[in-house]
Amino acid sequence: MCRHLVYLGPPVPLAALLVEPPYGLVHQSWAPRDMRGGGTINVDGFGVGWYAPSGPVRYRRAVPIWGDQNFGAVARQTTVTAALAAVRSATPGMVVNDQACAPFGGEGWWFSLNGYVAGWPDSVTKLAERLPVTDLMTMDAPTDAAFVWVLLRQRLRLGYTPAEAVTATVADLAASAAGSRLNLLLTDGEWAYATTYGHALSVRHDPGRVIVASEPFDDDSGWVGVPDRRLVVAHPASYTVEEL
Repeated sequence: MCRHLVYLGPPVPLAALLVEPPYGLVHQSWAPRDMRGGGTINVDGFGVGWYAPSGPVRYRRAVPIWGDQNFGAVARQTTVTAALAAVRSATPGMVVNDQACAPFGGEGWWFSLNGYVAGWPDSVTKLAERLPVTDLMTMDAPTDAAFVWVLLRQRLRLGYTPAEAVTATVADLAASAAGSRLNLLLTDGEWAYATTYGHALSVRHDPGRVIVASEPFDDDSGWVGVPDRRLVVAHPASYTVEEL
């Protein structure tokens, strides 16, 4: 399990999204409020991906977000208009290293999985057979989250719209690995796509900005909980929620 968040909107320091809120990801790493039985803390690493003028940038480490002595300064000095961040609670038996931390990405995308693939890896061998061998050999890490990203990326490369790719990926994983929790989060820096499948999600939309997060980072009344088995498509101007 993990906690994740995506922001799209006017320029804002990363610290205002992750560090300064009373229940931001720093707080959620040691005292999350809505894990729904999916672990108790999120201290197996963290990461954040954003979009600089020169291109996408990623910072991730296999330490608790509050244990990185440099991140606070980085977050205060880094201003973003789009970012995806996550804190990690590793599934027992999964590797713990920098490469296993979300966000995963490439080709302009950032991705995170809040959840797990039940029965990993045996449950998804048939799905793996559909993928190019080189994609499997070059996965960031031998984990379910990294595999889900490779599976989703393949659909994007095949021409699926992002919403179609996310929906189809959840459907295939749910059919192959019953009991999985599949809250996916994807962004290209302009739009965000998120699912609820066995775990919590909230949306906060203010004029010109949107935040999609595993749980609210403050007590503002603008947060709206998303029911289970839904697809959220979000943009700074608006967002929609549809059944998966």
